[in-house]
Amino acid sequence: MADAGGMDLAFGPHRRRRVGRSFAVVSGLVVVAAIVFLTFNVSREVRLLGSANSDNVQWSLAQTEVEFLEFATRLGRTDPDLSDLRRKFDVFYSRIATLRQADVFADLRKDATFRSELGEIQAFLEETVPVIDASDADLQSGLPDLRDRAEVVRGTVRGLSTAGLDLFAVASDTQRREVASTMMELAVALAILIGMLALAVLYLVRLIRTNQHRERQQAQTANRMKAILGTSLDGVIVSDAKGRIVTFSPAAEAIFGYRAEDVIGRDLGRVIVPPHLRDAHDAGMARMRAGGEKRVVGKGRVRLEAMRADGDLFPVELSIQSSVTDAGQIFIAFLRDISRRVADEAELVAARDTALANEKLKTEFLATMSHEIRTPLNGLLGNMDLLRDTQLSPQQARFMRNMDTSGRLLMRHISDVLDITRYDAGKMSTRSEPMNLSILLQDIVDSQTGMAAANKTALEWGWEGEPQNWIKSDHDRLQHVLMNLVGNAVKFTRDGKITLTVQAKPAGERIELCFAVTDTGPGMAPDLAARVFDDFVTGNAAYDREVGGTGLGLSIAKRFVRALDGEIGVDSTLGQGSTFWVKLPVVPAEPAAAKPVAKRAALPPVPGPVRPLDVLVVEDNEINRTVARDMLEASGHRVTLAVDGQRGVACAATRRFDLILMDISMPVMDGRTATRAIRQGAGPSSASPIVALTANAMREEQENFMTDGMNGILMKPLSKAALAEVLATHGQASAVAPTAVSAEPAAPDRPAASPTPASDVGPAPAAPADDTAPVLDAAHNAEARDVMGAAGYEKFLGRFVKEVDDLLEGVRDAADTELDDIAARAHKVAGSAAVFGAVALRERLKAVEAAAKAGGRDAVAASLAGLDALWARTRAALSG
Repeated sequence: MADAGGMDLAFGPHRRRRVGRSFAVVSGLVVVAAIVFLTFNVSREVRLLGSANSDNVQWSLAQTEVEFLEFATRLGRTDPDLSDLRRKFDVFYSRIATLRQADVFADLRKDATFRSELGEIQAFLEETVPVIDASDADLQSGLPDLRDRAEVVRGTVRGLSTAGLDLFAVASDTQRREVASTMMELAVALAILIGMLALAVLYLVRLIRTNQHRERQQAQTANRMKAILGTSLDGVIVSDAKGRIVTFSPAAEAIFGYRAEDVIGRDLGRVIVPPHLRDAHDAGMARMRAGGEKRVVGKGRVRLEAMRADGDLFPVELSIQSSVTDAGQIFIAFLRDISRRVADEAELVAARDTALANEKLKTEFLATMSHEIRTPLNGLLGNMDLLRDTQLSPQQARFMRNMDTSGRLLMRHISDVLDITRYDAGKMSTRSEPMNLSILLQDIVDSQTGMAAANKTALEWGWEGEPQNWIKSDHDRLQHVLMNLVGNAVKFTRDGKITLTVQAKPAGERIELCFAVTDTGPGMAPDLAARVFDDFVTGNAAYDREVGGTGLGLSIAKRFVRALDGEIGVDSTLGQGSTFWVKLPVVPAEPAAAKPVAKRAALPPVPGPVRPLDVLVVEDNEINRTVARDMLEASGHRVTLAVDGQRGVACAATRRFDLILMDISMPVMDGRTATRAIRQGAGPSSASPIVALTANAMREEQENFMTDGMNGILMKPLSKAALAEVLATHGQASAVAPTAVSAEPAAPDRPAASPTPASDVGPAPAAPADDTAPVLDAAHNAEARDVMGAAGYEKFLGRFVKEVDDLLEGVRDAADTELDDIAARAHKVAGSAAVFGAVALRERLKAVEAAAKAGGRDAVAASLAGLDALWARTRAALSG
């Protein structure tokens, strides 16, 4: 409007010329009448003209502040409409430009204060223009700074308006008087025409500026939309209500492989929708055109399939919104190609499945290795039991005790690893049975008193508060945890004191037991205390100098406590001692429902005399058969041997045996299948006691053995005490209730070893590879010679040599030999090699077997390479 006023003044002479030409046409009479009539109104018209100019300028000045306040109001909103904000800014910018350029404000601009304030406002506008014209994201991030600067310039805008009005008031009065004087001299007709033309020009200029402003807004909006579509990583496709494509962004071109000009106007469903989804797409478009439900529009992101120009199908993430325009309803689709994400998800799922499968394989591997490791241990410990009954020199007796201790430590390591594997695989089960807690604690303290005394350490225990003797919990797990904590304290404490305390706190229907093992030992640094329950943490250098260990004891204890829904922790100060604590929820038990718990450290009762029994030993490992036979015959029993389950079933079908010792893992027919066959048959031994002879320590597997019909379990390595207990239990009846027999009781002719926490034992030696393993284990070979006797040894050695020669001849051309046959032969010969102590040869044959089972002929060939040379060295060692 200010521009309009300027144009009015500029065009004044032209209007006066037009009025003059009008007067020339008017006749004299009309001029006289017009002069008389217009003279009457000249004063009013002059005042109106002056007032109009004044009001126009004053309105412009006031409108300057109003338009700034509208801009500032939208700027102050939390989430302003950026398009509306830009429009208000443009209006204010235009108003200031008018004040700076229009002639009507020329006198105002001569004033120094008005000119200074106008310059400050212009500087604010120039600083703000780059922010306003930036992208939505940049404008959004710049709003806080823009608000601060707008607040600073608010007073300047008000001062500009006020100063302009004051200045213009004075100027207007002067101008009004001058114009009135001038207009009085003009003809009335000229005044009227000028006034009418001025109003017409003002109106036309206003229309023109409005249209120009709208055109600028539309151009800006179009440019912004073009920039957004051009830079968006997501494809943007706009279609009308009939599904025809209106806009196809550059990102959509890259995703689908079409050019925008080739698809504009085409049906959306025929361009990007796969054939098998087009019917559903067409039905949805028809439903929306009819005003029906919008199942995808406005529902957020959905995952669908789309089709590229070459027909390739791929997954997309799609979001659709609708809008109403002058041309009707439109649909805006935002699409993102998620092929890579879907592939990554599939890869992660495959990796997870592989990890789960590997975890299962690890558990199965450990179960198998338990059997494989315990089987030779059975021969080792069994032969030591037999050798212990012979005449030994003091030095030999000491060697025997050392070997027995090492063997049982190795057994304990195997059990630790299996416990960890069961827990990590989620297969560790617990039992809740009545038990006397005070007896358990007394047993633990009694078993450790001797070692504590050797370390000059006092060891005691007691209740804090009211005792709660009878509880329901897993006796074995709890004993393992407390034995580990007390044993560690005893190991690490010298010339001090160890106290085990327990407190029972009510917890609803249950009670919470709080155990605390406090010692005056060396304590731990904070970093060690924070990780002492992790796997393979053995302590600092000071600890290492005192005791060894695998670092698994406390980690297993922590797993046991968690399996019992409890907590375990430690409070320790370096140099002052440690307190290991356990919080365990348990259920109270009635004394009448509980059975006394036998002391674990006490010597086992010596079985009474057992009548001579007729025993069937079903065992595929020859040395184990020999050990079991010698032990039984030494006790006066009759022994029948079977080398696999099938032969065991045949023997049981021909005669009645007082007892059957059944190995589990055997060729031809395993022990579980043989047991079921004996039980289901009608043979004379169908009701005879069958005891599993196994190295498998998995509780779930042992329960399966009992389900198959076995009456008990005899764990490998075989000991005379365990075998005597089985004979005493099952030797007087045909069938008895199932029972499990420990593989590790102390022999009755020597003191029982105190239970030792798993964390305090030394690491088990790793099995050497054949490249570094000795060709011959001389001690094991000598043991085999003693067990078999000289004649038997030479006979079996000849058979073993023939087995190896036949194997080498049979696998000479591995490419023409079935892998299953190679694996079976290698497994058989590896077992024989183990009997004679041929360590390196056995390891190489186990590698051949593993490669053959894995199905890799290249790996088999690699394992067979150099086998001839290794056999030659082994044979020479055996012959020597």
